[in-house]
Amino acid sequence: MSDERATAQGGMDTSFGFKSVGSGEKQGMVDAVFHQVARRYDIMNDVMSAGMHRVWKDAMVTALNPPRHAGFKVLDVAGGTGDIAFRIVDASHRQAHATVLDINGSMLGVGQERAEKRNLSENVDFVEANAEDLPFGDAEFDAYTIAFGIRNVPDIAKALGEAHRVLKRGGRLLVLEFSEVQMPILDKVYDAWSFNGIPALGKAIAGDGEPYRYLVESIRKFPRQADFARMIEQAGFDRVRWTDYSGGIAALHSGWKL
Repeated sequence: MSDERATAQGGMDTSFGFKSVGSGEKQGMVDAVFHQVARRYDIMNDVMSAGMHRVWKDAMVTALNPPRHAGFKVLDVAGGTGDIAFRIVDASHRQAHATVLDINGSMLGVGQERAEKRNLSENVDFVEANAEDLPFGDAEFDAYTIAFGIRNVPDIAKALGEAHRVLKRGGRLLVLEFSEVQMPILDKVYDAWSFNGIPALGKAIAGDGEPYRYLVESIRKFPRQADFARMIEQAGFDRVRWTDYSGGIAALHSGWKL
């Protein structure tokens, strides 16, 4: 068991939080977590970010700036509940079309129900598939987004390669993920909250703190901002940048397929 962060060379594929697991074991374990928390996913994010995930997601969509004309196609990966896709469609004045892809059917079920309630079924479709093996042709999408999901993908490099493949020339990748806090004192406060407060609240809200403990540990295993930027570049993206949010609690990485 190690709490050291993975690097650009890898390490996330054989870690389930701080636990080392065998090759090929992680995906099933992650699936079990999200089947368990699907109905409480937004509450979970509120707990883990003190509600700030909503602000960060809005900032992500603002950075994407989807055009307000028909024909813009975005693939939102690991976004089963539709949270990002709905924001993008609304920002485009319901002109964009979003495909939500998730490996977890329980999460997708929540998203489909919400899309119907919002009358967005014509603007959003849902696909159950693996981020490491996307069921789409080359150069199909104008943008690829993933929010708080990339750290749960076992082979991140493979997923980034797939993102590059399905994007059109000139397409953009946006990845929002919890990251390494860059501010002294805040990092210690956040660590104390993460490892003590979040699992306790998770147990109080959902009756089980273990899924939350995994999610906290997975954040600490995820590569630092510069290392993850290097992984994006290795996948073929250009003009890779990142913006820290809330002192680095989260970071938005951006890259272009040029």
